[in-house]
Amino acid sequence: MKAITQDRYGDADVLTLSDIDQPVPGEGEVLVEVRAAGCGPDVWHVMTGKPYFARAMLGLRKPRTQVPGLDVAGVVVETGPGVVGFAVGDEVYGGSNGGSFAQLTVAKADMLAHKPAGLTFEQAAAMPVSGCTALQALQRADITPGARVLVIGAGGGVGVYATQIAVAMGATVTAVCSAGKADFVRSLGATSVIDYAREEVTRDGRVYDVIVDTAGNRPISLLRKAMTPKGMLLIVGGEQSGGSLLGGFQRGLFSGVVSAFVSQRLAGVISRVRAGTLEELTRLVDEGSVHPVVDRTFPLDEAADAVRAIATHHTTGKLVVTVP
Repeated sequence: MKAITQDRYGDADVLTLSDIDQPVPGEGEVLVEVRAAGCGPDVWHVMTGKPYFARAMLGLRKPRTQVPGLDVAGVVVETGPGVVGFAVGDEVYGGSNGGSFAQLTVAKADMLAHKPAGLTFEQAAAMPVSGCTALQALQRADITPGARVLVIGAGGGVGVYATQIAVAMGATVTAVCSAGKADFVRSLGATSVIDYAREEVTRDGRVYDVIVDTAGNRPISLLRKAMTPKGMLLIVGGEQSGGSLLGGFQRGLFSGVVSAFVSQRLAGVISRVRAGTLEELTRLVDEGSVHPVVDRTFPLDEAADAVRAIATHHTTGKLVVTVP
């Protein structure tokens, strides 16, 4: 089968279109014919092996997984032993454990859900990692109707879901983004917008019950000044320009230490693509509360260009790789 592969860490030039053996589903796994694969910062981190501390999980000298990509949407072509709930021909979306930048991939059944009927494969592929991250973060915050939520990076991959889901939970959302995305984030449900080039997140004082910071680089001390005394800060990901060792993830890693000494709750978000979370996202899609946002699509043989675009930090929603 055709697949994008990498045998070392580096920039997008390490990604190669190759012919490799198709995978075989094991216990509890499903073989999926890939129709589309999401491309986000997770792909960039695996490709570059940065920040370096992540190589303890990714592989010390080269990636353990030859094929990049986690987000997947496609059609079931085979089920492994012990799989229930999925059959050949089912349209599914979720997380791949074999790499989704390929014509076929294996995925654990507990990382898949049936694709929402109203979505294209491209739209569905834009949801798993970003949508699960946003939903799991906001569920942790126990948002109640009327809560004031600030979403930093509201126009990005995770931010578009955090904004829509917070609104669906009954929150009033202020979005932080560029001026060019102001109308877009309002269309997602944000009632107020902060242009990060002209104003700081402390503009309105200590008013936010929850702050969702999606890969930002503001100091925790500054973010706390925008929160209520019992507010919660959720730090998602890390800034790619934050250094090679920790890559900006230090804010999330150290937030728990700070949280132990203040009245506010601070936490780095560690999320996972889970079937239960995907099913909740499907419910939100079906009721019209959540709409996936696809910035651009790239054919499989141009996947390297998709990853290069991720590094610019200027995408709206998610980039998606389509697979013939």
